[in-house]
Amino acid sequence: MNGHMETVQTLTAAQIFASDEAFLLIRADLDTRRPRGLHTQDFHEMLWVQNGTVRLHMSGLKRDLTEGDLVFIAPDQPHAIQGKGDAAIVVSLAIRPGVIRAIGNRHEDLTGLAFWAGGATPAVTHRDIRQLADLNTAALKLERSPRDKLYLEAFLLPLLTALDRAPDGLHQGAPDWLIHALSAARDPAVFRQGAAGFVALCGRAHPHVSRTMRRYTGQTPVEYINAQRMAHAARCLTGTADSISDIADSCGLPNLSHFHKTFLAAFGETPQKYRTARQRDLVQPRG
Repeated sequence: MNGHMETVQTLTAAQIFASDEAFLLIRADLDTRRPRGLHTQDFHEMLWVQNGTVRLHMSGLKRDLTEGDLVFIAPDQPHAIQGKGDAAIVVSLAIRPGVIRAIGNRHEDLTGLAFWAGGATPAVTHRDIRQLADLNTAALKLERSPRDKLYLEAFLLPLLTALDRAPDGLHQGAPDWLIHALSAARDPAVFRQGAAGFVALCGRAHPHVSRTMRRYTGQTPVEYINAQRMAHAARCLTGTADSISDIADSCGLPNLSHFHKTFLAAFGETPQKYRTARQRDLVQPRG
């Protein structure tokens, strides 16, 4: 048999779901024999590799997946999966037609992500060990829940918000390594290290990162990191009683003069004025 596998069947929701089910969650030990062909389906499916290595077959393509790889399969995307070696296990979440469309209609920020990535082949991302453990814990909770849309959305939305997401204004064609770094740089553990920490996360030379950043974001690493720092500072100023010096330190800017100057440039007012206007005056306006 050559590398191309013809689609031989289409699965339908009527075959898979009971009339009152919004989803179906299963764990499966995979057969290591080569699939006879690809299949399509009229519903969405999310699956992740729980253990071992899995081969994802697509039209004219194949891709080996390892533990933690997460696949988002949209309707009419031909595919098949095959275990590679012993103990290849996947978890599959089949989702009734219409549910994913409704979520996407409510949340336009999901455009280009996961089920909404577009294209002829499924979108694939990866969960690290900690993220995979969180995913499995959430899946266990979902498994024990009623098979209603409410519980399905409670499972899906935290996962979707945790995926790497290109920031607003990012030009098309940005490399995956940059998208991952831009998403990860929202974490205080990253932006506290400044531009050097961001560049290290990219795994590329600083000049190359700077050129790529300017091309796809119009910003330098320093400008992007400072924007993340100031967004964090603004959240802390309105949501906590932490001192301004502690907030500055949490941003990785222990020099208070530099912190004030950077915040003023970002928001047009001092940290204290920003806090007062939103933390006190919003709740107890003086009139």
